[in-house]
Amino acid sequence: VALRTREERNRTLQEMELSVEKMRVLMKQAANALGAVIEKRDPYTAGHQSNVATMADAIAMEMGLSEEQRAGLYAAASLHDIGKITVPIEILSKPGKLSEPEFSIVKSHSQVGYEILKEIEFPWPVADIVLQHHEKIDGSGYPNGLHGQGIMLEARIIAVADVLESMTAHRPYRPTRGSQEAINEISSNRGILYDPDVVDVCLKLFNKESAGS
Repeated sequence: VALRTREERNRTLQEMELSVEKMRVLMKQAANALGAVIEKRDPYTAGHQSNVATMADAIAMEMGLSEEQRAGLYAAASLHDIGKITVPIEILSKPGKLSEPEFSIVKSHSQVGYEILKEIEFPWPVADIVLQHHEKIDGSGYPNGLHGQGIMLEARIIAVADVLESMTAHRPYRPTRGSQEAINEISSNRGILYDPDVVDVCLKLFNKESAGS
């Protein structure tokens, strides 16, 4: 009887583990599908969210984040610009500097993304991470002017990955600004706008990649 009970318990645990893994896969697929919505609408940033997710995951792995935390980070990074679905395409693709009213509209995407995602019962705080991904260490970010450790680590990682990907990617309305300029941006603002530990890991990964190429 004891052996049968133990076998039944082990079988139940295995079934639960499979169920949790299945849920993670489904959630990741849902995140990818939702992320594709904004990219279908805005071809200029096609691939941006998935590239940021890949970069953010590499940073998280180097920092030693748990698999669970990395899964939530990846989902949030895959969806970080979902709120741009409400931003007019002519603003998203406008070359040159945006006007103050235009920039205010763009800045609303973090809050809009939060409003969209908060109703989805992800097993990770995806909506909160998306809400915070434009916050800055010195409090100069948006939408809530959070400071330092008051910003979730996942959001601090996405903030750096987002800048790097945006600056190194080519857009039809402007050429790539290059990896060196992107590295200079995060280096010069280390501990000011961007988390110093995240920046250090990025620089380590960049140097490792450069050495290997």
